[in-house]
Amino acid sequence: MTPEDWPGRRVLVTGHTGFKGSWLSLLLSHLNAEVAGFALPPPTEPSLFSEAHVQDNLTHRIGDIRDSDAVAGALHDTAPEVVFHLAAQPLVRRSYRDPVETYTTNVVGTLNLLEAVRATPSVRAVVVVTSDKCYHNVEWDHAYRESDPLGGDDPYSASKAAAEIIVASHASSYFRTREGENPGPTAATVRAGNVIGGGDWAADRLVPDLVRGLSEGRTVRIRRPEAVRPWQHVLEPLNGYLTVAERLLAPDQEPCGAWNFGPRTEDARPVSWVADRVVENWGPSEGGWALDSEPHPPEATYLRLDWSRAYQRLGWHPRWDVEEALHRTVGWYRRRAAGDDVRGLTLADIDDYLATAREELR
Repeated sequence: MTPEDWPGRRVLVTGHTGFKGSWLSLLLSHLNAEVAGFALPPPTEPSLFSEAHVQDNLTHRIGDIRDSDAVAGALHDTAPEVVFHLAAQPLVRRSYRDPVETYTTNVVGTLNLLEAVRATPSVRAVVVVTSDKCYHNVEWDHAYRESDPLGGDDPYSASKAAAEIIVASHASSYFRTREGENPGPTAATVRAGNVIGGGDWAADRLVPDLVRGLSEGRTVRIRRPEAVRPWQHVLEPLNGYLTVAERLLAPDQEPCGAWNFGPRTEDARPVSWVADRVVENWGPSEGGWALDSEPHPPEATYLRLDWSRAYQRLGWHPRWDVEEALHRTVGWYRRRAAGDDVRGLTLADIDDYLATAREELR
């Protein structure tokens, strides 16, 4: 990411009221971009969007990504140069309960966005956020590469694999390629690991569930403590998303395609290890965690990402290891509980991350 590339640049973020969308919107505003957002109201209470006053520094627009006219109107009115598409139904267990919502949001919603982009001449680059779970998971101890087959045994994973296929189809059929074929914008998809950071209040996510339990002094039941996931601070993939957008805007832009952004190999850890570190970082509490022995819908056991393509072609690499990410995340929740300003806490992490990046360039 090159901070100097963003001042004054018009950017639209779909899903800006969610956890990751709020972090991205704050980061872009901090870089002096002209940010607009299109999303449903915040999906949780409390929410990072409300507590960090994200709305104060962007053009805020409420709308449903499944409404093609509303999406087209948002792009027409804001005339962005770059679009980051994060609006989604993001939870695996919720997808089992409501597959129709999941598919219409994640698949039809992505199609609506791409069609609106085609009708908006100002757009030069589109970055569509999917998921590390878009791969056909065969439960091997192998870091998935962008060239590995897509798939999904649960509705959420399948919806993200389908979104990947739709973006690739639109990119080759309608969008500009590296060879200059087709007029219009360029597009790419990005796949991240299990992101953590302050301000996530979603249900059925490990760190938010633990934070609620520890703050209330109760035991949290964990379904799959042996499952291995690629844990990373939310700013790591966001740095990757902006880096991809910069390359799509460049005269020698990369070809449309998919990009993995994950942690180092040693930071793909079991759920139980992460849970223990959260409890340790939180400090004295009557709460904790225990195995949930009740039956639950199936979920993958092993999931790792190979980000060598992003390193070799974009120069991207993770900067905060999982210990640092957990320390910062739990510290964020502790300081919020103590009454610290949420916007200030979030911007402090952004400043520290950018300072780390600048230090590496010296």
